[in-house]
Formats: sequence, structure tokens, C-alpha cells
Amino acid sequence: MTSRTLRIWYLVHKWTSLVSTLFLLLLCLTGLPLIFHEEIEHYVEPHAEPREIVSGSSRIDYDKVISAALAARPGEVVRFVGFDREEPIGVITTAPTLVAPPLDGHAQSFDTRTGELSPPEPPEQGFMTVMLRLHTDLFLGLPGFLFLGLMGLLLLASLVSGVVVYAPFMRKLDFATVRTGRSTRLKWLDLHNLLGILVLTWLLAVGATGVINTLALPILGLWQNGQLADMTAPYRDAPPLQSLGSLHKALESARRAAPDMEPGFVAFPGTQFSSQHHYAVFMRGTTPLTARLLKPALVDARTGELTDIREMPWYVKTLLVSQPLHFGDYGGLPLKIIWAVLDIVAIVILASGLYLWLGRRQGATAALMDGGPAPEGKA
Repeated sequence: MTSRTLRIWYLVHKWTSLVSTLFLLLLCLTGLPLIFHEEIEHYVEPHAEPREIVSGSSRIDYDKVISAALAARPGEVVRFVGFDREEPIGVITTAPTLVAPPLDGHAQSFDTRTGELSPPEPPEQGFMTVMLRLHTDLFLGLPGFLFLGLMGLLLLASLVSGVVVYAPFMRKLDFATVRTGRSTRLKWLDLHNLLGILVLTWLLAVGATGVINTLALPILGLWQNGQLADMTAPYRDAPPLQSLGSLHKALESARRAAPDMEPGFVAFPGTQFSSQHHYAVFMRGTTPLTARLLKPALVDARTGELTDIREMPWYVKTLLVSQPLHFGDYGGLPLKIIWAVLDIVAIVILASGLYLWLGRRQGATAALMDGGPAPEGKA
């Protein structure tokens, strides 16, 4: 590699890192508690605890559960019903209108074995909600998503260019060498390079999945205008519903259509994940991987009969797989701990890179360009 080519790669690494560092630090710092969001919410924020059931019970009537939840929130409508993967808990989301903003709603938990409603939960405005909004969109909505996606692309460019620059730099040094006997800045340069190489694969995976996650809104919009529109096309000219049919019957129809799966959540007619005439029952698998993949089953909201069920398109599956991989949410607590350690290492890499830039000297840059150690006293 010529000196000119190496300098170009160095400049790419330098400026992609500098532009994105502060935002990537924010993402790493907010991502750390989000890795353990389930554990933190369980012990810190109010939540429903399922009581122990001594004897078995028959399957509950979901229509009665919905009626009880609406009686507790007069004037509101149900938007979604979700089901916990780990515990026998369901959550009914109500709001003043079907098209309410995502945060304009109330969550009502219930026991999926007995149908018993838990005390109403407060609006999601706690610590974890703030961390999630900062991590995903900076409280800016779609512009925030896309901006952080751009920062993720700069991270990927920084990683690739960093590897290109690091290879000739280490020709005259053994791998993992940290020159502790010279200047503090040179020691941090070696640590920055070493840590970056050690966690390179993880950083690439988290960076790539993070970029994919920032495209969640466009991806869902593409699905709504594509597959969902095609599945609901026969109802395009149907008259508006005067009243909703049985949710219980709709769930039974979806279970019969996908007997090896279980309901993940239900979108009610009129919400963004359904049509004006359907319950959209999103079925999920029962293994750690397939539990993340959803299969939409559309059920006529008047008759309770299944009208269509399909596999999600590849781009939605990519998004669904990327979301838990980004936070290490596949292998339980051990994998989360590993993710947290790697996240802390990433924070050290970003902070050390910022330190190296702020305290830069001509000698260190010359050493990087020459592919070897800096002259004594100049690093």
C-alpha cells in the first residue's frame, strides 16, 4: 500500500470517527441499561406479578377481559393486545382513538390463565423510556432514526478504515503490543488499536444491526403498502364495521391456522398494523430464534374467520432478527452480560479515540503514516 493510499484511509478513519464519536458514545451509554431492560423494569418499575395457580383452569374468554378493561377506561378503545413470551401475562393497550400516537395510551395487564386484571400501569415515562428514546431517535421521530442510522454507517466506515490503517502500523510490532514505557498518549494509542481489533466483529454486528433498526419505520411502511395492502385488498370497498366481533374467536382461528405457533400480539381494526376490517393476529414461534419472527394472520373482525396468513417478507424478517441481536437478547442473562462487557469496551475505545484526537501531536501522526513506532519523545 502506498503512503498516499494509506493517508486517504487514515483520513477516512479520522473524520468518520470524529463526526460520529459523541453520538456513538451516547448510544453506548444509553444502550448499556437497555441490554438489561427486562431485569431493570422487573425490579424498579411497577409491573404485574402473576400469582401462582394451584390447579389448572380452562382457557379464558378474551372478550370478557376486553370488556372489563374498557369498563376501567370509559371512552377509550383497544388498539393492541400483547402477550409476554416468558410469563403468563397479557397487556391491553387502550387510547382515546385508534390512531393515537405511540405514547398516547394506557397499558392494562391481565393474567392469561385466569383473565384477572391487574392494577392499571402508569404511562411509560420512566428512566427506561427516556433511555430508549435517546437510543433510537433522540426524541425526534423519523429524522432522529435516520440521523442515528447515518452515524451507524459512519461507525462501519470507521471500523473498516481502522483495520486498513492498523495492519501496516503493526508490521514492526508484535500483535497486542502496548508500549507502556513511553508516553501516556502512545500507550492509549496502542490500547485503542488493540481493543478495536479485539471487539471488531462485535462492533460490526452491533453497528450493522443498529443501522437496520433505524430503518424500522420505512421498513414497516413498505410492508404496510405491500404485503398488508395485498392481504386486505378484497376488503377495500367493504362498508365500515358497525361493531367488532369476537376477539376470542379470532384468536382461535389464528391458532388453528398456525398450530405450532402462539399469538405474539393482536392489532385491532383501524390501527397501523391492520385494516379497517381485520384483527391482525401476529403469531410467533416457540424457540429463542423463531419467537422473534412474526407471521401475520388476518381475521375478519365481524365473523372471526381467517382470511389470510403469510410469511413476512425478507426485509421485515431481517428487521425482526436484528432487533434482539443488537441488544444481545437471544441467550438470556449470560449473553447480556457479555454484551454489556463489550459495550463498556466500546465506550473505552470511543473515549480513547477522542482523547487521542484532542491531544494529538505531529509525531504520533508521523508514526502512523510510517507504519512503525514513533521516535522517542515525539509520541
